[in-house]
Amino acid sequence: QVQLVESGGGLVQPGGSLRLSCAASGIIFRIYGMNWYRQAPGKQREPVASITTGGATNYTDSVKGRFTISRDNAENTVSLQMISLKPEDTAVYYCNAELEGFEGLYDYWGQGTQVTVSS
Repeated sequence: QVQLVESGGGLVQPGGSLRLSCAASGIIFRIYGMNWYRQAPGKQREPVASITTGGATNYTDSVKGRFTISRDNAENTVSLQMISLKPEDTAVYYCNAELEGFEGLYDYWGQGTQVTVSS
C-alpha cells in the first residue's frame, strides 16, 4: 500500500524558516510529478510548488524567492524549504505525487502537516 507521509511542520515566527519533508513508501515503480499544496482556514486548497522527475520546478507567485522544492528520486522524497515566512503562509501543507505502484498509476496525497506563522 502506497503512502505519503509529511513531516516538519510547526509554529514559527514571521521571518523564520521551516523545512517540510514527504516520504513515499510502499511498492513504487516510478514517481512522476511531486507537488506541495496548502489549505488555509476557510480557503480552498491551492498549489504551492511542483517538481518534475527531471527537476524542473514551478511556484505560485506568492512564494517565489522564498520557497524551494527539491526531490530525491533514489529515496522517493520531496522537500519544501521555506524561508522569510509570513503569517499568510499559515496553512495545512499537503504533499502530492503521481506515481505508479503495484496497483497502477494514481494520484496520492499525504495527511497534511500544519504550518503556523505567528508572533
